[in-house]
This record gives sequence, C-alpha cells and structure tokens, in this order.
Amino acid sequence: MEYIEKMESIIKEQKARVAMMKAQGDFVKYEELDQVVIGVCGGDGIGPAITGQAQRILEFLLADALKSGKVAFKTVDGLTIENRAKANKAIPDDVLAELKTCHVILKGPTTTPRKGDPWPNIESANVAMRKELDLFANVRPVSVPEQGIDWTFFRENTEGSYVLGSKGMHIDEDIAMDFTVTTTQGSERIARAAFEFAKKNGKKRVTCVTKANIIKTTDGKFLDICKDMAKEYPEIDFDDWYIDIMTAKLIDEKRRKDFQVFVLPNLYGDILTDEAAEFQGGVGTAGSANIGKRYAMFEAIHGSAPRMVEEGRDIYADPSSVIRAGAMLLAHIGYGVQADKLFKALEICGQTEKKIETTGRDTGATSAQFADYIMETIEKL
Repeated sequence: MEYIEKMESIIKEQKARVAMMKAQGDFVKYEELDQVVIGVCGGDGIGPAITGQAQRILEFLLADALKSGKVAFKTVDGLTIENRAKANKAIPDDVLAELKTCHVILKGPTTTPRKGDPWPNIESANVAMRKELDLFANVRPVSVPEQGIDWTFFRENTEGSYVLGSKGMHIDEDIAMDFTVTTTQGSERIARAAFEFAKKNGKKRVTCVTKANIIKTTDGKFLDICKDMAKEYPEIDFDDWYIDIMTAKLIDEKRRKDFQVFVLPNLYGDILTDEAAEFQGGVGTAGSANIGKRYAMFEAIHGSAPRMVEEGRDIYADPSSVIRAGAMLLAHIGYGVQADKLFKALEICGQTEKKIETTGRDTGATSAQFADYIMETIEKL
C-alpha cells in the first residue's frame, strides 16, 4: 500500500541521518579561524526592522574586530515567504548555499504557512535550517535575578515531533497520522551539551523533561539516555519531570528557583521556553541559539507579526529578542566581554531602568531608539 511505502521511505531517511551523525567531526573552533563570517537574514514581517537594529549593536561592539578583519558581516536575502513560496521550498537552494558560506547566522522571524494561508504548504524555514545545517541544540536562557530565576533550556532541535512534521499521512478519510523520532545519537549529543554547559558554568542541577510515562518508546529512550549521561557527571544532580507538572512548577514560587539547566525533546522545549520567557517580559524579549558542530544560528523566538507591517508599525517593534540572540552569538564565537556588556545593558534597559519602552505603536519608542538606548548604556558600563 502507498502509506506502507512512504513509511519505509521515512525509515530509510532516518537511518541515513543516523549514519551522518556517526560520521561527524568535532565542533568548529572559532579562535582558529582567520575570519568569522556572520550572516544576517532579515526574514519576514518585522524581521528586517528588528534584525537591522541588532546588527547595528553587534557592529558597535565588534568595531575593532571588524576593522582588523577578524569578523565580517554578510547579508543573506531571500528568506522571505514570497521567495520561499515561489521556489516552493522552505529554504531556496541559492539561499541555503549562501547560508553555508557563513559560520554563524543572525536570523529574524520567518512566516510558516498554515491552513487557509495563501501560500503553499512548505515546511517551516526554522525547522528546515535546523535540519540542513544540523543545528541540534536549541539553547534558550531566561534570567530574572530579582525572582531568583536563572534557567537555561537545551531543547533538542532535529528530532521529536517536528522533524517529520511535513511527512504525516492520511491513511484514509478517517485516519490521519503524524510521527515522532528519537535516536541514540541525537539524544546523546543534546544531553551531553546540557551537562557540559552545566559543568563549565558552575551549575549544579540538570533536569530532563519528558512524558515518558505515556509516550514510552521515544520519550522513554530520551529519558534513559539522559539518565545514562548523568552518570558521567557525578558532581551534577540529575532529576526528571513530566511536561505537564513541569509547566506548573515553573510558576511555583517556592520550587522554580531550584531549577537551573533543562534538557528536553523538541515539542516540550518549544512549549516550556515560551512559558518561561513570560517571566522575563514575554517572547518578545527572548533570544535563542541553535547550535551544531559546524554552524550556529541565533534568532528571536517570536513570530513575524505581518499585521504590524500592514499597519506601518514595524518601526515600533521591540528588538529585544533578536538583540538578546545577538548577545548569545557574541558569547558563542568567543567575544565574552562584549556579550556580558550586552546582556547587562538588556537587563538595565528592559527591566531595571527602562527610561524608554517599546509598545509596538507610536505610544512607545522605535526599535532604532531602543537600540540607541542599549548602545548608550553599554558606553556607561
């Protein structure tokens, strides 16, 4: 039957992906490169407006490195929904080729078509980029010092419920099926990334979040691998929680301060990090890192807000999310001092001082004014 043949094709594809993971080398060492190329993708909707401001701040902080040639920026156009729809691909081939000439990418939000939209049913550009560049670790920090919150989420990026999101099938008019996938190699590398981060940053606890009591095969495998990995890090406490009770414990003022580093499959990580971002001021303030061994991509975690563009309000969009992603990019490529200054300025400008605020409308500051405020604050640090 046709759906059996499709299932066989999916299994062959995943076996090939496992073979690729087994053959991978080590992480790129940025300090050994003659030049680090930072690609900038504006994306859709408000993306170009806010990403442009983040680039201004990065250029300000990296002025010396730009002058010496140690760092270069490269604009990568073509990741708009219009261009992707025209090519009928999540990432057009020429755009993907350009992305692969960069070491790290700063990316604005992109539109994913949904049922009823005037676009073809193409895959999410985010999901496609994570697969094409093998960006397996989605890292999202949330920090609210006055509430004792200092969380870092390691969300597996290339497996789980999302990796086969466009390959579900209708068996007949009554039955529709989607798939989830968990591999040994994929689970081991995200678990190790979480434990290594904890070890290098003085964190004492790693928490695995699944629904392994119900989704016994795939979630069970993920949890078992995390438990085995924990044995290699006896100095770090390990525990596991189910996704439903974990969403409750994040709002438990007595318990939430105890958590430090989380490791989660794809879907649960997507849900939990959006909830966590609310403590910091909402998804509009949250940045995200997508890390692989050869490439890395840094982005805002919110959508493209096309209505703001239609109403001429894109210049008032809050750029905090992609600026925070830019700070994570700086830390990733070895510019820790600059990253710390930017994180501190975001805390001052967005939480403690707040001399100006963005509201998404002309009642607040423009994204450019907020970027200026960030740079002025950095100069005072």
